[in-house]
Amino acid sequence: MSKLSGIGGRLYRGESAIDFIGKRRRWYALSALFILLSIAALALQGLHLGIEFKGGSSFTVTKVNASISDARTAIASTGVSGEVIVQNIGTDKVRVQTGALDTVQNNAVQDALASKFLVSAESIDTQIIGPSWGKEITRKALYGLFGFLICVMLYLAMAFEPKMSIAAIVAVLHDVFITVGIYALVGFDVTPATVIGFLTILGYSLYDTVVVFDKIRENTRTITASSKITYSQATNLAVNQTLIRSINTSLIALLPVGSILFVGAGLLGAGTLKDLSLALFIGLAVGTYSSVFIAPPVLAQLREREPAMIALAKRVNGRSATPTTFAPTVVAGGQSRGPRNQPKRKGRK
Repeated sequence: MSKLSGIGGRLYRGESAIDFIGKRRRWYALSALFILLSIAALALQGLHLGIEFKGGSSFTVTKVNASISDARTAIASTGVSGEVIVQNIGTDKVRVQTGALDTVQNNAVQDALASKFLVSAESIDTQIIGPSWGKEITRKALYGLFGFLICVMLYLAMAFEPKMSIAAIVAVLHDVFITVGIYALVGFDVTPATVIGFLTILGYSLYDTVVVFDKIRENTRTITASSKITYSQATNLAVNQTLIRSINTSLIALLPVGSILFVGAGLLGAGTLKDLSLALFIGLAVGTYSSVFIAPPVLAQLREREPAMIALAKRVNGRSATPTTFAPTVVAGGQSRGPRNQPKRKGRK
């Protein structure tokens, strides 16, 4: 049996434990730090929306060893103002994205790129996206996000309990906010692929959280009748029992996504993959964190305020404070022997 399996076995049986619930203030403080960094990134830099959301023009030139500097020189010669994004796609393509252009400016950019890279104007892949279409895409993305959250809350409320759905939604919002903040800090463009990545990480985060919650429900099904452990202690045991599984599934999910991000987008230059892969990579890591360090502590706090759980905690604490009773010693032959009663002395006459 491997060392990791041995640790997992001890955690599952309760022989070893990490105090996730008792030290929740530490995890909350760490999450608050990341949330503040996300707020700062969004306030200072903001999200770089792709042309699919804000509208604009895109020109893709197919030319071996096409350089970004040549493309910028060609755009500068046309006098087009505003933000211009130039990036390589693989080794034989360069893509130029500009703001909204009229017909004259659009033709000027196309001719300048064709002249600079010695290709025909007809071979340049040109896409013009109006701002109204971008607003429609934004509206549909928000509808998809809110619809997803509502469906998740209803399912969790029916499958588990309302407080579990609240804790799960808190963890999901935590994941999305931090992921968006890191996305703004890195400066990648927000494209429809990014939205798909966000929705994907929401599903993965909930998947891991639901597994932990299912174990919590199993451990707390008859907790008020036993009076042996509190709800927080039972929740902490469930998190420890599912910890190794969460680590294994997260690593298996992060490896292929990391390959897409660092090898596909980084080394091979597949720019179309970086938007999706970055959102997935950050979201998977943050989702694993929230399913262990955020959702269970929030659930425990919500449940510990219930009158039944308050009474249970008092009973458990009362039992732990009760002095230990005398345990009879075992002598040879298996017979137990209690305390010896000394004969009373008779007083002298």
